[in-house]
Amino acid sequence: MTVVEQVAALVDDHYVFPDVAAEISAVLRRRLDEGAYAGPELAELAARVTADLQSVNGDRHTRLVFHADELPADHGDDAADAVRRGALAAEWAGGVTRAERLDGNVAVVELAPILFAPGAAGEIVGAALTWAQHASALILDLRRCRGGDPWMVALLCGYLFDDEPVHVNSQRDRYGAVTQFWTSPALPGRRFGRSRPVAVLTGADTFSSAEELAYDLQQLGRAEVIGERTPGGAHNRRAFRVHPHLEATISVSASVNPVTGTNWEGVGVVPDVEVTASDALDVAHRRLRVAP
Repeated sequence: MTVVEQVAALVDDHYVFPDVAAEISAVLRRRLDEGAYAGPELAELAARVTADLQSVNGDRHTRLVFHADELPADHGDDAADAVRRGALAAEWAGGVTRAERLDGNVAVVELAPILFAPGAAGEIVGAALTWAQHASALILDLRRCRGGDPWMVALLCGYLFDDEPVHVNSQRDRYGAVTQFWTSPALPGRRFGRSRPVAVLTGADTFSSAEELAYDLQQLGRAEVIGERTPGGAHNRRAFRVHPHLEATISVSASVNPVTGTNWEGVGVVPDVEVTASDALDVAHRRLRVAP
């Protein structure tokens, strides 16, 4: 079976919307029959297949990705991938790239390049939010955050509410099964709580679970989103190794916000205050700063 045939079969078997899956796989098979994938190097093949995968509904989570380094044979296995992500979390300080107090007692916590799973980074992220507990206001900087783990989104939201559980998001798979995400009444460290203002910074690189964090807090009325409209990736995806250097990622569930009943797929998170990403921090600081 060719790489393209493998990808088409994975779409048929796993894509979150079965009717859309049939359209997408039909495009791949038609293009394969036309010879559209004959001859290119692997990187170009990945680009062509990705363009066709996204041609039906623009789903940016469904792609064929070229990797210059050979993928491990167990790439896509949840347990093996969790071990590798844990090693990256340790190398990248749990994704906490900045924790700083600005004038006016405004705390800034930047999270990048991804939101790691709570098991790998919960204590580090919790320490950053605990450090911020005495600030008058908090800025969460997600401008360079490309996505990550939805359970970390729920954990982070927990620090910004009080101890009553809050329903922040759900994910529905192709069979209608729903997973709900709630804040926890018990957290490592101390809460920032729900009474003080929070701003979330977004940009063109804010994607997937990072978008979810911004969207959840915005729709719950807990944070003001400042920056640029985000790309619009609201699906959860799985990874499959289809070649030593090619990874297929397939959307397997869709977010359903408990407030709006929908999500940000294709439209992005629309900021409350729309400014360039480069200006977002200064604007947020001015809006939140407490005069001495």
